[in-house]
Amino acid sequence: MKTHQPLTQPEVQRFAALAARLAENVNSVVLGKPQVVRLALTALFAQGHVLLEDVPGVGKTTLARAIAATVTGEWRRIQFTPDLLPSDVSGVTIFNQATRGFEFHPGPVFANIVIADEINRASPKTQSALLEVMEERTVTVDGVRHPVPQPFLVVATQNPVEMDGTYRLPEAQLDRFLVKLSVGYPDEAVEVEVLRGATVRSPEALPAVTDTVEIAELIGMAQRVHIAEPLYAYAVRLAAATRNHPHVRVGVSPRGVIALTRAACAYALIDGRGWIMPEDLKTLAGPVFAHRLLLSSDAQVRGVNAAEVLRQAIASVPVPLPSGQTVPAQG
Repeated sequence: MKTHQPLTQPEVQRFAALAARLAENVNSVVLGKPQVVRLALTALFAQGHVLLEDVPGVGKTTLARAIAATVTGEWRRIQFTPDLLPSDVSGVTIFNQATRGFEFHPGPVFANIVIADEINRASPKTQSALLEVMEERTVTVDGVRHPVPQPFLVVATQNPVEMDGTYRLPEAQLDRFLVKLSVGYPDEAVEVEVLRGATVRSPEALPAVTDTVEIAELIGMAQRVHIAEPLYAYAVRLAAATRNHPHVRVGVSPRGVIALTRAACAYALIDGRGWIMPEDLKTLAGPVFAHRLLLSSDAQVRGVNAAEVLRQAIASVPVPLPSGQTVPAQG
């Protein structure tokens, strides 16, 4: 149970105002996708990582670069290819003849924001080098641990098409990402605006809105958001509903439930609230839970997808009310 000092209204307002400025900055480049931008910022404030999966050319890398440009801090981009080695990600120890000693040369993962482009193009061994530091937030080379800078956010992209020569991320490793997002195609009006070049800028031209010190403060605020006792139980029941669904072979783990509540805290603060509501958990269940589900073979043969299963699971769980009662499940 949280024992943090409750948030004051000025703190909540400060958080919401800065989050709005960050979102506005990113939205000036990533046109027509405000909810995707909000969910990516939610992951940043919740100390999670983002996996962007979509077809080529819809702005996955642009979104990642825009977030990096908006925050003053170190950022690096790693283009994953089949010949990329783990040391190309984490770094390597080299013998310095001048000092007669070994020196650690950090890899591109030592940055506040790391863009891992087309992560499924690299070998599983190289993928593991990145996924390990995502979880541990340290890199171990030759038995020596090296902490990465804080805050630390990985935005990885992968294409669901052109799968020849790619290495699909295993479900156990997908669990390392707080949210999995799809940018999707823009609507007609937005696409016309893109063609005209109206208000479109390069992510590198974006002005920085904040720095890593302030982001660290906001992360601390998100950890102090109030969660009512019934909502803890509601989050657990949502996960349990996925485990008991007949089309699910492996449901959401306890780590997934923790990820959901952490994301809900940041999501509520972006909305200008110092407490979470059931709607926050329901809204975030898709991006937080869907990639953690492993469907049964029968469900895959029938063409059932994780999003459909998740909708059914959420609808089956009664929603708690402030009075302590519940709204009956929707069927």
